[in-house]
Amino acid sequence: QVQLVESGGGLVQVGGSLRLSCAASGSTNNIADMGWYRQAPGKQRELVARISSGGRTNYADSVKGRFTISRDNAKNTVYLQMNSLKPEDTAVYYCKARRWSLEYWGRGTQVTVSS
Repeated sequence: QVQLVESGGGLVQVGGSLRLSCAASGSTNNIADMGWYRQAPGKQRELVARISSGGRTNYADSVKGRFTISRDNAKNTVYLQMNSLKPEDTAVYYCKARRWSLEYWGRGTQVTVSS
């Protein structure tokens, strides 16, 4: 089992920045991809960014150039640096990890961007 705990969410003004963290614990060996997803009210959960164990990244078009995902394998932690935030970035942000064929999710952290 892998447990994921997100932190770093909050209320920020348009144009501001936040840094999300997701710490993994439990059976953390052989965690492959880790990623951030988000879900806004009334919308489906969507991929924001993900990073492989080797550091390869991919991003949703809507966040390219503004968000950066990074990973510290020694700490089993993945980060999401979010800059130039927009109201449409408001959502609950979830961390996901994949280990072998299983996927694990955190409980989410709320990000609210006010105008």
